[in-house]
Amino acid sequence: MKILKFGGSSVANSENIQKVIQIVSAASAKDKVAVVVSAFGKTTNKLIAAANKAANNDPSYIVLFNEVTEHHTQVISDLIFKEKQSEVQEKVNTLFNQLQTLLEGCFLLSEVTPKTMATISGFGERLSSYIISEVAKNTLNATYKDSRQLIITSNIFDKAQVKFTLTNKNCQDFFKNNPHQVTVLPGFIAKSENGLTTTLGRGGSDYTAAIYAAALQANELQIWTDVSGMYTANPSIVKQAFPIPEISYQEAMELSHFGAKVIYPPTIQPALEKEIPIVIKNTFEPTHVGTLIAKDLKSTNLVKGISHIEDITLLTLEGTGM
Repeated sequence: MKILKFGGSSVANSENIQKVIQIVSAASAKDKVAVVVSAFGKTTNKLIAAANKAANNDPSYIVLFNEVTEHHTQVISDLIFKEKQSEVQEKVNTLFNQLQTLLEGCFLLSEVTPKTMATISGFGERLSSYIISEVAKNTLNATYKDSRQLIITSNIFDKAQVKFTLTNKNCQDFFKNNPHQVTVLPGFIAKSENGLTTTLGRGGSDYTAAIYAAALQANELQIWTDVSGMYTANPSIVKQAFPIPEISYQEAMELSHFGAKVIYPPTIQPALEKEIPIVIKNTFEPTHVGTLIAKDLKSTNLVKGISHIEDITLLTLEGTGM
């Protein structure tokens, strides 16, 4: 089994989602696949901004809400077969009604609690994963599963800690009896032991995919993004930079800790513990080999890449007794 994760840029619009479906179709021809998706591009940022505006009694929060609504409605119109559009739109409208009620509550109470923010910020993944699963059903043997029914966490609403014993059992039990070739799941969101929506923090969708990969002993974890792997340096700054074909877990973690943004360090940890290979691939150039992250790779290159962190000040303190 393979786990495929697609980031926000990969599912930013209807055209990109069609590319995702093509990639999933090719991957599922030989293996069962679990597909973890982020929210449509910039949706989560808009939801968080809308919640904060509402809490500050700024009525313009409704503008952001409407933008998110229109975007998802357009994707449904573009990609869902006409005979199914009303059914899918009805389900999506139910989610938007819940979201609007939460935002109105923030506006009336002039506050947004961590619990409410976790629920609001998680709507992007709930919407994108459901819609993409319905698009996948057009041509594939696909189903949808809410990650909140599988991943169990602590009661911290943001950056929740995963309860791996419960989570692993849930994942194994579900996929053991799942007959579908493709399963689409939302990234980023989970559920507390008390049954409330929680989020996994920065890089949460990547982390979600790694959790599934480890729980299911997947053959491979593929992270699909908008670049062709990890580069020797930031290609927007260093024009001669090129993708690194292979890199070890430790090297990838070091580059990530010190500024490389393609992969977020906690993502690697569950896969590292189970020694599951990670491949960074480009949704917009799917034939490119990308970067393989695995254990004990042999290489003659002593230096794999250069990363940097901006806006850092280094202070040296000196004094008697220090």
